[in-house]
Amino acid sequence: MGLSWSVFGAVLFGALLHASWNALVKSSTDKSLDMAVIHLIGSALAVPLVALVGWPSAAAWPFIATSVVIHIGYYIATTQAYKHGDLGLTYPLMRGVAPLLVALSATFTLHETLTPLAWAGIFGISCGVLVLGLSRHALHAPKAVGFALINAVIIAIYTVVDALGVRASGNALQYIAALFLLDGWPFALLMFARRGRAMGLYARQRWPVATLGAAASLGSYGIALWAMTRAPVATVAALRETSVLFAVLIGAWLLKEAFTLRRMLGTLAIVGGVMAIRLA
Repeated sequence: MGLSWSVFGAVLFGALLHASWNALVKSSTDKSLDMAVIHLIGSALAVPLVALVGWPSAAAWPFIATSVVIHIGYYIATTQAYKHGDLGLTYPLMRGVAPLLVALSATFTLHETLTPLAWAGIFGISCGVLVLGLSRHALHAPKAVGFALINAVIIAIYTVVDALGVRASGNALQYIAALFLLDGWPFALLMFARRGRAMGLYARQRWPVATLGAAASLGSYGIALWAMTRAPVATVAALRETSVLFAVLIGAWLLKEAFTLRRMLGTLAIVGGVMAIRLA
């Protein structure tokens, strides 16, 4: 499978959507509740989508069930990382290691063979992402760094699981719709059990913004899974992490986080990696 311009452009747009909803969570006053509300609304948005496209084949369900469980860990680690560190630190860290892990695991699980130029592109994107995230500030936020790195492993695992699942399904839209329909409930119920009435009050206040975040989350991951049926998983996963560029810009613009020379160099490394992947 090659990487067409249509898939390339779609994944980059999905990266922008991904950075946007992560910025919404980071900017919220209660990150755990925000994550719960966003993905609960995402499950609601998936209901008409399931009604429209139908359920996936039986072969997809073991992967969907596994992914739902893994995503609970992802939501917990994400909210904890954002609780203890800046978006400009935690987001690049959790997204920077994952592409290399995905590329290595896809070689064995999906039997994908990448060209040297594609490997160079993936390595360039990962290095650029890590440059954006690593700083002396990281030494003062060990909890944020720890949760971000744990999340990198979780991201790599669910990416490979969902790539296997969406290919086994044979219909990307059906797989995406079913996954999102089920995915938002476990973490939301966990938060409701812990926070009770506070979650309902928060949801009533936050639902307009959370709905935008839910739509961006569904669109972002939906695009990525669709792209994985048409291009190598490792290259799609790496391109998706260009969301870090958007996150850094959003963090600098909306959250008033510093845009330093180091982050400029990281940006150049990511752009070089993207160009290498497209030329591979």
